[in-house]
Amino acid sequence: AHWDYFLRLPEAFPPAEAEAHGLGISKVKDVQLRTPLFEFSSACAGCGETPYLRLMTQLFGDHVVVANATGCSSIYGGNLPTTPWSANADGRGPAWSNSLFEDNAEFGLGMREAVDAQQTLARSLVRAHRTDIGAPLADEILNADQSGDGAIAAQRHHVAELKARLRTNREAWAQDLLAVADTLVKRSVWIVGGDGWAYDIGFGGLDHVLASGRNVNLLILDTEVYSNTGGQSSKATPLGAVAKFASGGKATPKKDIGAIAMSYGHVYVAQIALGASDQQTLRALVEAESYDGPSLIIAYSHCIAHGIDMAKGLTQQKLASESGYWPLYRFDPRLAAAGRNPLQLDSAPPKIKLRDYIYNESRYRMLQQSHPEEAARLLALAQENVDTRWQRLQRAAFQKPAGDESPEAAK
Repeated sequence: AHWDYFLRLPEAFPPAEAEAHGLGISKVKDVQLRTPLFEFSSACAGCGETPYLRLMTQLFGDHVVVANATGCSSIYGGNLPTTPWSANADGRGPAWSNSLFEDNAEFGLGMREAVDAQQTLARSLVRAHRTDIGAPLADEILNADQSGDGAIAAQRHHVAELKARLRTNREAWAQDLLAVADTLVKRSVWIVGGDGWAYDIGFGGLDHVLASGRNVNLLILDTEVYSNTGGQSSKATPLGAVAKFASGGKATPKKDIGAIAMSYGHVYVAQIALGASDQQTLRALVEAESYDGPSLIIAYSHCIAHGIDMAKGLTQQKLASESGYWPLYRFDPRLAAAGRNPLQLDSAPPKIKLRDYIYNESRYRMLQQSHPEEAARLLALAQENVDTRWQRLQRAAFQKPAGDESPEAAK
C-alpha cells in the first residue's frame, strides 16, 4: 500500500512545463525535482557510478540513446529480467543497448550515424512534399530549435500531427516519411563505460570517435580499476595504488585522457566529481550535451575496490579534489571560437597533501603496511606528479588567447 501510494505521487512539473515555472536545468535544486529515468539499480550499495547516470537521465532521459560498454554499468544496467532504465508517465525513456569493451565507442557512433541518416531522409521528404503536408506545419518542423524541453515537446506535437496526416496517405513518399518521422525529434547520443573500456581496451575506438567530430557524448565512469572483473589494474589506476597486476603498487602515473582529448581542440572535455562540486558536475553535463560535436566527461567514481567505507564516498571525492589529484575543469571549444581561453579551471589550489586523501583507502594503505619504504617512495613520486599536473593546468587556464592584447584579456 505504501509503495502504490508512492507511485501515485505526481511530478512537481513535467520537464516540458518546468521552464514556464522558472525551473531550468542550470541549478541543482531545480534538477532534483525532475523524475530520474534510471533508478533501483543492482550496483553495489554506495556505488560512485550510478549518480552520474541518474543525473544524465534527469536532464535528457526522454530523448537519450545510450551505448553502454561491457563492465559494471552494463551489468547493473541490463541485469535481466530487470533494468534500472525506466520510462516517464508518457512512456518515454532512454533507449539502451550494450556492446563490447573493444567496440563500444564505434557502436555509439553508429547510433549517431543511423539517427542522422534517418533524420536527413525525413527532412528531405518534408521539404520535397511541403505543399502536400501543409506549408505551415512543414516549416514548423524544419525550423524547430529543440534547444530546451519546451521546444522538444513542441516538436513532438508537430511530429504527432504530421504522422496523423501521413497515416491516411498511401503514397510511397508518405509511408517512407511515416517510418522515419520520429527522428525529427532531437536524439541525444551518450556513449558510456568505465576506465577499462575508455583508457585501455576501447581507447582506439574512443580516440577515433573524438577525431570524427560527430555530435556524441562520451561519459567515462572512472573507478581507476577493472571493477567488474575483480579489480585488475588499468591505465587509469594511479601511481602507488595496489591492484591485481600491480600488487607492489602501480609504478607509473595515471593516463591523462583529458589532456589527450583537449589536444584535438575541437572536443569538449570536462573532469567532474559530484562530491567535490555538484554544481560543476551539472554544468559540465549540460554544456557537453549542448555542444555540437564530440564531448568527453571524466567522472570520478569511488568504488568498493578502493577499500573505503562506501557511505563516505562523496567525502573521498572531495578530498581527491582538495589534494589536487582530481582537478575539476571544463574545456569548451566554443570559448576559443569567441577569442577566449577554452580551459576553465573549476578547482581551488590544493589545500591538503596527497597522503591525506589516499591513505583513507586500503588500496594505498596495504602497500604502506607491507612495504613502507616503497610506499614512501611512490608517494613522493605521486605528490610530484600531482603538483606538476596542477601547475600545467593552472598555466593553461590563466593563459590569455594568442593575439589578444586587450585590457580585458590582460585582466
